[in-house]
Amino acid sequence: MQFASSRTITRKMAKPCLTFFFGFIALSAIVEASQCSIKGLPLVRNIGELPQDNYGRGGLSHITVAGSVLHGMKEVEVWLQTFAPGSRTPIHRHSCEEVFVVLKGSGTLYLASGSHEKYPGKPQEFKIYSNSTFHIPVNDAHQVWNSNEDEDLQMLVIISRPPVKVYVYIRGLVHAAHCSKIEVPVLLG
Repeated sequence: MQFASSRTITRKMAKPCLTFFFGFIALSAIVEASQCSIKGLPLVRNIGELPQDNYGRGGLSHITVAGSVLHGMKEVEVWLQTFAPGSRTPIHRHSCEEVFVVLKGSGTLYLASGSHEKYPGKPQEFKIYSNSTFHIPVNDAHQVWNSNEDEDLQMLVIISRPPVKVYVYIRGLVHAAHCSKIEVPVLLG
């Protein structure tokens, strides 16, 4: 009777052990990837089930799809905003870049480029519409207005560097509304 050497046994057992080990690691990664890294939230979520708020602005529905506070994101934040006919943001500027994708409806963008001072400057008027996109540079004063009387204006909004420090213009003068503990600017009017 001949016995296998310990080297042969080790080689024969190594393949099933390595297969099990790497399979276990892959399965662990799949289970971990199905949850957000923060607060155990599911990676895939139904937007209709996410919390929404109007932040004191009648006619606004704001949903943070992915954000700094709720989801632990550090570089970008994504919002879904719906404006009822006639509703608008205040004239404001903030310390981040902002990109808008108009999903449905139409409205007006007022943008005062280079208005980084105490007063917002003279704005340009731009028509926005379904399937259009636009971006707001850092610290440019702007206002989005649903000027369509018949339809909601719905936009996907992406901001950089959350949370955002917002400056709201009230009666032509700038006021700081620092937003360090909440996900979305307090929209003062």
